[in-house]
Amino acid sequence: MEILKLIGVLVVIVGLALKLDTIATVVVAGIITGFVAGMSPLDILTVLGNAFISQRVSTLFVLALPAIGICERYGLKDKAVDLIKKIVNATTGRILSLYLAIRVFAAATSLRIGGHIQFIRPLIHPMSRGAAVAKYGELNEDTEDDIKGLCAGVENFGNFFGQNCFLGASGTLLIVSTLTEQSINVDVLGVAMWSIPIAVVSVIIGIIYFLVYDRKLEKALGGK
Repeated sequence: MEILKLIGVLVVIVGLALKLDTIATVVVAGIITGFVAGMSPLDILTVLGNAFISQRVSTLFVLALPAIGICERYGLKDKAVDLIKKIVNATTGRILSLYLAIRVFAAATSLRIGGHIQFIRPLIHPMSRGAAVAKYGELNEDTEDDIKGLCAGVENFGNFFGQNCFLGASGTLLIVSTLTEQSINVDVLGVAMWSIPIAVVSVIIGIIYFLVYDRKLEKALGGK
């Protein structure tokens, strides 16, 4: 049955739900799908190898991970706290709000500013965490996780809602090509123009959300 060839999708869903290693889950899903589709082990390895070679540029972020680890090992977080202490009225929410505005503008103008590996992990997260530590002292595990989630989310929000404001963005072109195939008459300029108010609203809502989180932190940790 042809539907059995989709078993790889089920493997990925189960693997992610169980929080198993992402790369291992995807590779296992590919191998299982290959066997179900009647491919030989050699064919499966060939397909996996060709896919890795053709997409090897996407793995370059791995090179940044050891550098970030070394920086953290030798005081990145401590230096971030020291820096934040020198900035008057800096808070986690204000830092994230500023980055959100910058990220949306960068995405809208196709500037290569942002990225979880390039900016969030080595810069935005330490600064956001440092602002909380400087004000409230050591943080509990739940607060640490909340700040990590907010830092990851601000990158996603900024990129997602800002990129379609740029006429040559891949997302904008995908929207236009998909709607055109459905006989819906749209153009790139129209999609980009209508994306601007959405991007502005996303920044406003994001800033409100981050400032509300500041108040939540103050209520939870301000009296300790």
